Amino acid sequence: MPDRLEIYVVDDDEAVRKSLNFMLRAAGFLVRTYDSAADFLADAKDLGPGCLLTDVRMPDMDGLELLRRMKAQGLAFPVVVMTGHGDVPLAVEAMKLGAADFIEKPFSDEVLLAALGAARRGVSLNGEADAQPYKDLVAKLTPREVEVLKSVVAGHTNKVIGRQFGISPRTVEVHRANLMLKLNVTTLSELVRTALLAGL
Repeated sequence: MPDRLEIYVVDDDEAVRKSLNFMLRAAGFLVRTYDSAADFLADAKDLGPGCLLTDVRMPDMDGLELLRRMKAQGLAFPVVVMTGHGDVPLAVEAMKLGAADFIEKPFSDEVLLAALGAARRGVSLNGEADAQPYKDLVAKLTPREVEVLKSVVAGHTNKVIGRQFGISPRTVEVHRANLMLKLNVTTLSELVRTALLAGL
């Protein structure tokens, strides 16, 4: 990877910023940290090429509002959103606003580095991605798998999805495993991206 690539970390939690700063520097990145979205935006026009790594839940201006303002100002940084377990709908909204990926806390170094790599390659819902291959993949799913997929993208747990369709959580797990296999994805963010690009 280019040794000059910079990662801009935006998180209101000082411990998280310090931990990410240490890990990313150890992985060979330049790192600049910000404790608020407003501070990042104040610098953004003067920053060099790099990826933005931002939390979704922050006081004053959250990660979604940061993405909206970046879009309005024409700031085209690749973005990876960090999200808590219950924030999948927010992460989906972030991807609709142009985020390349989202990762759920707590995450491993490998997951973070893979997400930053994908973001650097410019994979985003705002790009020129051809939707047809994704629609073709979704067309392979059974009607029930499509229903489960939509519920997963909406952020529902297996238990909630099971109640919604009158099936056991274990059956939901089987449907999820099958649809991920058919869609050729291994992570929740890949699953969400495929569903969104397919127009679900």
